[in-house]
Amino acid sequence: MELILPDEAATIALGRRLAAALPDGLVAFLHGDLGAGKTTFARAFLQALGVGERVKSPTYSLVEGYELGERQAFHLDLYRIADPGELEWLGLDSLAEPGAIVLVEWPERGAGALPPVDLELSFRHDGTGRAVAFLPRTAVGRRIVDALL
Repeated sequence: MELILPDEAATIALGRRLAAALPDGLVAFLHGDLGAGKTTFARAFLQALGVGERVKSPTYSLVEGYELGERQAFHLDLYRIADPGELEWLGLDSLAEPGAIVLVEWPERGAGALPPVDLELSFRHDGTGRAVAFLPRTAVGRRIVDALL
């Protein structure tokens, strides 16, 4: 399934819709070139889940964590990672906790060091807008895609 996102507002709306469809925990990989909408989507998704603080890009910190009641949410940006072994020093054991919400930009740079993915989203430039394709990898991912339809 692919959706056309004609502007930033559409990307934000998608993040909100996906958050509303979230059953519990989720591991989502966000693929796409620089400027394709990954961070805009992640910010809207996390804010829709109730993150009240500023949701900043983890480009330099690599990971930002947020408390959502009894759940935790993590936003990773692995653009600056050269080797998946570098993630070992970040202490990311919490990513695998049941109910955790994990969004990973540039997941290919963390191959083998990340929890199993439920849903892959591939963002791309589409004229002046963006497009996003969904690839569910688990039953959780399929339920979310079905809810978006």
